[in-house]
Amino acid sequence: MATACTFSVVPAPKKTVRRSLLVTSAVLSSLALTAPVSYAAPKPSPSTSPSATPPANMSTVGGDRLGQPGTQVNLASGVPVLPKDLTARSWVVADAESGDVLAAHNAHWRLPPASTMKMLFADTVLPKFPKTMEHKVVPSDLADIGSGSSMVGIKEGETYSVHDLWLGVFLRSGNDAVHVLSKMNKGIKNTVKEMNEHAEELQALDTHAVSPDGYDAPGQVSSAYDLTLIARSGLQKKDFREYCSTVTAKFPGETKKSKKGKSVRESFEIQNTNRLLSGDSDISVYQGIAGVKNGNTTNAGATFTGVAERGGKVLLVTVMNPEKSEHNEVYKETARLFDWGFQAAGKVQPVGELVPPKSATQAGAQPGANDSGEAGGAGNAEESSKPAVGASAAGGSSGIGVALGITGGLLVLLAAGAFLINRRWPLPDLVRRRSRP
Repeated sequence: MATACTFSVVPAPKKTVRRSLLVTSAVLSSLALTAPVSYAAPKPSPSTSPSATPPANMSTVGGDRLGQPGTQVNLASGVPVLPKDLTARSWVVADAESGDVLAAHNAHWRLPPASTMKMLFADTVLPKFPKTMEHKVVPSDLADIGSGSSMVGIKEGETYSVHDLWLGVFLRSGNDAVHVLSKMNKGIKNTVKEMNEHAEELQALDTHAVSPDGYDAPGQVSSAYDLTLIARSGLQKKDFREYCSTVTAKFPGETKKSKKGKSVRESFEIQNTNRLLSGDSDISVYQGIAGVKNGNTTNAGATFTGVAERGGKVLLVTVMNPEKSEHNEVYKETARLFDWGFQAAGKVQPVGELVPPKSATQAGAQPGANDSGEAGGAGNAEESSKPAVGASAAGGSSGIGVALGITGGLLVLLAAGAFLINRRWPLPDLVRRRSRP
């Protein structure tokens, strides 16, 4: 039986989650660091499939060792050895609180991301529309969805709330929901442009979006490092945290005529396709799991970024394209890396760090940033007045969302590369309370 941690309550999306979801008091305040390493690999050239081996020269954003091919880890006395059965082309284990990269394998290898790209889409677009806003779907909203896409089941002529659409994005990885939201956001082209701009702001410089949903496209790439960075940014939005951690929800169906001739619109249940969150026949719900996003396409293989809390530690793990073809292999390798990370945390010396957004290195960040994940939302009681050392990941289009706790000499502190923040990010705990034999 998976055991729960101790959490303070944060409201979950209304009328969606059947199981009780609690929220941890663990923080996602960010890393203490100086300006990031300057080298970034050139923008990717169009390619449909990744090469068989990582390039010799990769980005060194976050540290020189992260640009080296192969596994990077500082094994020493008391540090557990890495799992021996890892087959992923690329992976990263990072401390979400400090930003330390505990271990990595080909961290900056640019690979097709599949639906993990939806994390960047959500981090970019989520703040644009209030969840209560409604939209009636027209044919053009669904006209250009890729063949074989994952769908939540959106129907032309039906009206959906923004809340419904985001549930479709996060739980069912619905490309139909992504396209509707993109059309609401002035179209696919504009949305992709904003996603790439946001990736650059986050210093996710390996990432190039071509489609908002992660559907295979020439030149669409990201990296395990970037996906970890993007997830960390998204998790600082309350709505993002709640959507990505929702296990099951009700989704509006199609309006039909009843036997009495009345129009009736029933709902149907959807389940999160993140198997560490929902479980499967060959894999259990991971203790402390709280999201984030999975993906699978022909070119990308299986991809996944997850966040979990255990014993007061919050870790992010990204795994891209395991070579082993066993069912749910991406989740199994992620679980093993989580296990290692929780054992190694506090013992292993990091091999790099998650860099802050560009805005965090400038004097423009102001306190009172929006954590609601909604357009026009207000900040909430999740903030702490006690400053912590680090640099926060950015919010969505509304800006960086970093509060600089400055007691004097702002320019001096910036010149020294010191960034003080006072944001704390409650992380939903999705350990489900159910008995196991």
